[in-house]
Amino acid sequence: MYSYCKKTPCPAFVAALWALFALPLLAAEEEETVTLEAIVVTAPPMRTPLRVEFDPRAPQQPLPANDGASLLKTLPGMNVIRKGGTDGDPVFRGMAASRLNILLDGEQILGGCGGRMDPPTAYIFPDSYDRVTLLKGPQSVLYGPASAGSVLFQRTPTYFAEPDWRVNSALTAASFDRHDEFLDVKGGTPLGYVQGILTHSRSGDYKDGDGKSVHSRYERTSATAILGWTPDKDTRLEFSAVRSDAEAAYADRGMDGSKFQRENYGLKFEKAQISDVLDKIEASVYYNYIDHVMDNYSLRQPPTTGMMAGPIASNPDRETTGGRLAFSFLPADSLQWIVGADQQGNVHRGRSGGRSGMSNYYRDQKRVDNLRFNAYGLFSELTWQVNPDDRFIAGLRSDRWQAKDKRQAFSLITMGMTMNYANLTANQTRKETLNSGFIRYERDFSANSVFYAGLGHSERAPDFWELMKEAAGLNNAANFSVFDRINPEKTTQLDVGLTWQSGDWQGFVSTFYSKVDDYILIENGYRKQTVMMMPRTATIARNVDATTWGGEAGVDYRFSPNWKGGASLAYVHGRNDTDDHALGQMPPLEGRLMLDWDNGKWSAGALLRLVARQNRYALNQGNIVGQDLGKTAGFGVFSLNGGYRWNKNTRVTFGVDNLLDKTYAEAISKGGADVSGYEQTTRINEPGRTFWLKAQFALE
Repeated sequence: MYSYCKKTPCPAFVAALWALFALPLLAAEEEETVTLEAIVVTAPPMRTPLRVEFDPRAPQQPLPANDGASLLKTLPGMNVIRKGGTDGDPVFRGMAASRLNILLDGEQILGGCGGRMDPPTAYIFPDSYDRVTLLKGPQSVLYGPASAGSVLFQRTPTYFAEPDWRVNSALTAASFDRHDEFLDVKGGTPLGYVQGILTHSRSGDYKDGDGKSVHSRYERTSATAILGWTPDKDTRLEFSAVRSDAEAAYADRGMDGSKFQRENYGLKFEKAQISDVLDKIEASVYYNYIDHVMDNYSLRQPPTTGMMAGPIASNPDRETTGGRLAFSFLPADSLQWIVGADQQGNVHRGRSGGRSGMSNYYRDQKRVDNLRFNAYGLFSELTWQVNPDDRFIAGLRSDRWQAKDKRQAFSLITMGMTMNYANLTANQTRKETLNSGFIRYERDFSANSVFYAGLGHSERAPDFWELMKEAAGLNNAANFSVFDRINPEKTTQLDVGLTWQSGDWQGFVSTFYSKVDDYILIENGYRKQTVMMMPRTATIARNVDATTWGGEAGVDYRFSPNWKGGASLAYVHGRNDTDDHALGQMPPLEGRLMLDWDNGKWSAGALLRLVARQNRYALNQGNIVGQDLGKTAGFGVFSLNGGYRWNKNTRVTFGVDNLLDKTYAEAISKGGADVSGYEQTTRINEPGRTFWLKAQFALE
């Protein structure tokens, strides 16, 4: 069953955005305005075409983030699929998981959980990075195929011209027994540097607006060591090592994550200003290993009846290796050319059993390979400055992707009985050539105002989670694998927009229209039969054609040196063209109104987040993270914040989120599971009234 809202024509929506945010540009005088950076971030603006960049260490509202996904939620157009108190999946313009590239200091990190307990953002403590960049749409080929965009979490290398050292630290305390600790110590000489980063984050179960506890407690720790050699200011060789672990309770499923152990090593080399033509060389290699345990007994009471009765555990792991080599050329004053290659390979294994002391203890079992992947890519990106005001940026990319199915058999449960079937694609290797490219025109019509229009195309191979689903239309369970039955996803997208600043006004408009051929749709409750003709439902993957369009817009106005107001708007409309109805997991229209006061020492701010109801949904359809559960009501959430700066290195910020203690859930939230001791809800409700305080201190 599907429900629809009144259709809003795409041209009318785009025209309305342009009219709304172009008026101040036409009315205001051209002049430079010096402004203070916001002490608490509520909605980072887009200041350059298709690129949003911000400081992850700046306090934010809602509550300062405990992982990468909650940090990204402040961006217009970005949402998070909630599963508990942490480890949600970020969603940009309705696109999640492999459609949104996440890179941690240039490395692609893939989680171990087959149920997406640990997306790449789960391994990010935001304060440990110096900058976060969102690149919208398929408008860059430097970081892999990107249909929705790429998010770069980056650390800025430091060259010490003379012996010196620096310390950054932060403490966060909040409702529901939450506390975070962060320490970053760096020191060096002209010959090199060392850096150590320690993080810890912990929270108990949060409560929704009705005072009901949500199964959501977590604890995370990490330690990072970095050693760099800098024979001169233009040369850097850096080695890094990371160890982390965590546990997290989930309100959307029958198991929790009792172990998220990560081991990572990376080696990077950079050489700049080599010659008049060859400007820079970048090379990197990395190794990442994740050992994950999920069980139904460490963080909850195991059920006594049903298919999951008694203590059970699953222990998948994943090993990922990769590397990248890039050359930056300046063949002429008006040209910049980046060319390079990258590689990534990973293998996923699994084992399962009972808890310690049982005859089938999971650690005594042998790990079994599931899928193996390898991908090799070549990329080239050129920027041509035609004249001082006009430029073209274009890029091409080709990836050779292959996957090997190592699964020998499947165990399927039908009518309470477990039946085993041979995998007909066992040991088969699948190969694909994936091509991507884009071209974009940019026009500077003032010192701080840019118009852009770009056309991009991206091709994405099915990922691990999609290949683990069943195929549609097959009644014989022995043929259930989609390994050789699902096509790569192909996205072609038009991006048009502008960024501008004029006097006390600043704003942006970013619109897109996208056609997706062979969109990989995930559907729950698909009716199938086993070979014994007994009814069975399954979660399947299949290709459909889809159309999405929408955009983001924002405007800020400085009323006086101390007062600033702002507003942002984000909307995405998705349609499943093959089935002729709504595309699943599309967030509704969202707007934000902000008002900030800052006198250089003290600051105060208010945020009103307004989200429309969502009547367009596709029941049981969506992506590998979640599927639509039905229509949702709209809501508004009001929050306040304040802060005090002692000096540039010391500040305290504080606030209250959801001041009115509203009970609500996001449209794309996961469904609530039946957890002993907790009330089951249709969706996982968001936290109720939450008080928080963050103290930051630095030494230089």
